[in-house]
Amino acid sequence: NSTESHNCAKSILTSDRLQIVVTLSEFFNETWEAANCANCLKNSSEGLSNATVEFLDLFNKSLTCFEHNLQGQAVYLSPNNYTEVCKNCNETYKMLNDLYNNLQRINRQGGESGHSAHLCIDVEDAMNITRKLWSRTFNCSVPCSDTVPVIAVSSFILFLPIVFYLSSFLHSKQKKRILILPKRIQSNASLVNIQEKYS
Repeated sequence: NSTESHNCAKSILTSDRLQIVVTLSEFFNETWEAANCANCLKNSSEGLSNATVEFLDLFNKSLTCFEHNLQGQAVYLSPNNYTEVCKNCNETYKMLNDLYNNLQRINRQGGESGHSAHLCIDVEDAMNITRKLWSRTFNCSVPCSDTVPVIAVSSFILFLPIVFYLSSFLHSKQKKRILILPKRIQSNASLVNIQEKYS
């Protein structure tokens, strides 16, 4: 009977003292929500979104590049010398990082999945793993493109006080001090001379 189906399901789910089916169902629903799993899927939840598929494909290419550049070299490399990995995988890592940043930006605006929250846990974990390998394990660093302008502006600001004081020194009129002896001192000096003559 369709009118009694809800009561029937409720009685079956809550028939045991622990209500294990309800507890498990709530646990999986909370885990699904906390991990933002819906953000990896299309609106109708038919499968992975195109952005997620593209990200995971690029993630796999990055890991393959790391493995390929480490094969046969790990024995000869010191723990801090992974220049081949950094050089050969730089482009793939940069593309993956840019894609992740774009996905974050799009997701804040309610991207393909229709949910505006964090990216799903699979994408975030994959990016965390890649960044950890890139920066900590391989000790690769991407040079900052803003370094030259920052140094130029800093040098200019530090040089300004020197320019200011130098220009103020050069453009100011240096007045020579002329010492004028008072007449009284001169008269005293002449009296002393007169006295010396007569003595």
